Amino acid sequence: MTDYFAKSALLPRGWSDDVLITVDDNGDIESLMPNSRASRGAVRLNGPALPGISNLHSHAFQRAMAGLAERARTGSQDSFWTWRDIMYKFLARLTPQQVGAIAAQLYIEMLKSGYTTVGEFHYLHHQSDGTPYDDLGEMAHWVVGAAQRTGLAITLLPVLYTYSGFGAQTHKPQQRRFINGADRFQRLIGDLHQRYSDDPQFTLGIAPHSIRAVSKGVLSEALTGLNRIDATAPIHIHIAEQTKEVDDCVAWSNQRPVTWLYSNFQVDERWCLVHATHINRMESWMVAHSRAVAGLCPTTEANLGDGIFPLGLYMRGEGRFGIGSDSHISVSPVEELRWLEYVQRLRRQLRNVTASERQRHVGARLWNAALAGGAQALGRKTDGLKTGNRADFISLDGDHPLLVGRKGHAITDSLVFSGNTNPVSDVVVGGRHVVAEGHHAEEEKIARAYRKAIGELMA
Repeated sequence: MTDYFAKSALLPRGWSDDVLITVDDNGDIESLMPNSRASRGAVRLNGPALPGISNLHSHAFQRAMAGLAERARTGSQDSFWTWRDIMYKFLARLTPQQVGAIAAQLYIEMLKSGYTTVGEFHYLHHQSDGTPYDDLGEMAHWVVGAAQRTGLAITLLPVLYTYSGFGAQTHKPQQRRFINGADRFQRLIGDLHQRYSDDPQFTLGIAPHSIRAVSKGVLSEALTGLNRIDATAPIHIHIAEQTKEVDDCVAWSNQRPVTWLYSNFQVDERWCLVHATHINRMESWMVAHSRAVAGLCPTTEANLGDGIFPLGLYMRGEGRFGIGSDSHISVSPVEELRWLEYVQRLRRQLRNVTASERQRHVGARLWNAALAGGAQALGRKTDGLKTGNRADFISLDGDHPLLVGRKGHAITDSLVFSGNTNPVSDVVVGGRHVVAEGHHAEEEKIARAYRKAIGELMA
């Protein structure tokens, strides 16, 4: 059992002073006592404490190629699809050890920025020629191992990827490392469940890559198999990210992607619809009404030129959302939340667009909404600092210039909307103090392994 003491902390009912947080041996919050004194031996946090944010959408290996696709092609307009060609070439050489090194470096960066759980949308399954490893989960084990080593909680989302396009088009050679049929995918899921089910920092779900990469029958089989293991497990899917995807889906099915999904499957609170950039008013209502989570990744969506999610409309319908760093051109929950608000301001030429009558502080509203949506999407009890939830929280540097003199929701507003330096001081995940005063115990060793991996890839 461990006690943590914060001079102020964001609790579900708002900010409270002098909060004593008691964590049991399983990593859950046993009690929260505002207006308390620090117990003998309590860890005194350096500043205001907040629940840690979930990063609900990650492709870990892409951290190593961030910045390498920013050179324009001659004679053509660049788009998501030209970026994808570069990404395919990059991943063709990756070894399991290199993926593990990249993931570990990324996960330390996530922790130090305030993320406490990652949803790893993991689709790099096989050897470079498409041959499965002797252990189907070889690649997955290196990713999970990186999370375990760094202390980041992980919801692993093995990707079901069977086809290259709508109508069950045969996969392309560049996609052979991703491809699984329904039977082999089910073996993979079963093996991973058996190996990691006792780890409280691990959650297993699945991720049908996209409507274009699966068929109705293959997806139905995968969901049936998942339900036999865990009928509450998360289900994530890329959807309606680009206009070409929407147009191709209409040409194939006479329906837009979100409409097709809701017409063919029972979409509920287990589902996370990643990006959903190009949805219309009716589809926005459908997603909100189903209690699914929209997985928004605004820095990646901006980097790829995807478009702008209709956040104002969606939030007015009480739609749920979380944030992800996706391709990791940025690893900062603050930047993701800023982009969510700022693009709406630019579109509507107004300020404080995502405020509501109940919560006029924009930073607080965005943080709490992303907190709740991310926890739901990743299947973890991390939607706030409360008894019975996982002890996942961060502490800010109380002496940081951005936070001096701030109290209550002004802390959250200032965290999200002021400055470019990171004020996160301490991070606790599952009760384990993994970042102390901005430092992770493994960061030097992990950085050396990362540099070695990048040197091999760039040679």
